[in-house]
Amino acid sequence: MNSTNDIADKARAFLYTCYSEWGRSEREAEERWLDVYAQIEETGTYVHRPEELEYGAKLAWRNSNRCIGRLFWNTLSVFDGRHIGTFEEVRDALLTHIRFATNDGKIRPAITVLPPAGKDGNCPVRIWNHQLIRYAGYETENGPVGDPNSIPFTQICRELGWKGEGTHFDLLPLVIQIGDDAPRWFELPRDLVLEVPLRHPELPGFEELQLKWYAVPIIADMRLEIGGISYPAAPFNGWYMETEIGARNLADEQRYNLLPRTASLMGLDTGSNATFWKDRALIELNAAVYHSYRNSGVSIVDHHTAAQQFQLFEQQEAQAGREITGDWTWLIPPVSPATTHLFHSKYENTWKTPNFYHQDKPYEK
Repeated sequence: MNSTNDIADKARAFLYTCYSEWGRSEREAEERWLDVYAQIEETGTYVHRPEELEYGAKLAWRNSNRCIGRLFWNTLSVFDGRHIGTFEEVRDALLTHIRFATNDGKIRPAITVLPPAGKDGNCPVRIWNHQLIRYAGYETENGPVGDPNSIPFTQICRELGWKGEGTHFDLLPLVIQIGDDAPRWFELPRDLVLEVPLRHPELPGFEELQLKWYAVPIIADMRLEIGGISYPAAPFNGWYMETEIGARNLADEQRYNLLPRTASLMGLDTGSNATFWKDRALIELNAAVYHSYRNSGVSIVDHHTAAQQFQLFEQQEAQAGREITGDWTWLIPPVSPATTHLFHSKYENTWKTPNFYHQDKPYEK
């Protein structure tokens, strides 16, 4: 929770940034700041104008140290949901976001900003999901089924009354909380969620793994802060880089752990690390992901192209006189990082605002 002075300081800095980048006069910025300052003095907070909310959300993307896709920050579509107050309204806004972002596979970056936290820190709306679309995970006597990373949240959903089918790719429900009311869950309409069946262009037997992944990664549990105002529910998305799926979601031992099965299909010797079977299987798993998304007409970027796009972003920011910040450990791709300029670069990992911040999970309090 920000203090009144903290809100005022952040609001002033944000407003002057906006008006400067919009090419407006310092006088206009000063007039708006005096208006905002009066609101803060009277109420302890203030209300963003629609254009401020839109630009603030875009700046949050531009300032996201861990994101390699920031070149496209100014293309973000911003949906203003600050007026929303009921469970059904929130659900409908989230479903609208999924539909808009999916766009029949031609993914559109978007954010839906729900009501801000009060000056006392209370949250009018919280989304319990990590992502709006995510697969469930189950602990069984024969080992995990589905996504092991989702096991704790899946259990929460089951305690709330949701029942999954127990497959490797069950779509989790949306779980929404309004104020202090008990959370409610809503099933995701299957026809709304675009999923991509994974095929390999050359490897025989790959289809027998019966793999798939969803088209749009919509992060739902981070807090958006703009000019000192906190928005605890502001789901946002870009599009996938293939390594997010092929080198992490499907390959990590604590996730779907598919490298051994992929290596087996390739006939690789897995008895020794020195055969580089993990590396070879990892490449083919990523190749399958990229091939499948492209073949299905779903937006995706490979890690080499994404690195080149980030380099262009760096050049544009330098031309604008802005310093680049970044978390190197997140920016480098998990596959062949040394083949990109990112591996050989240094970045200051200082956090600018507006930005997205992690927050405690409501169900772990």
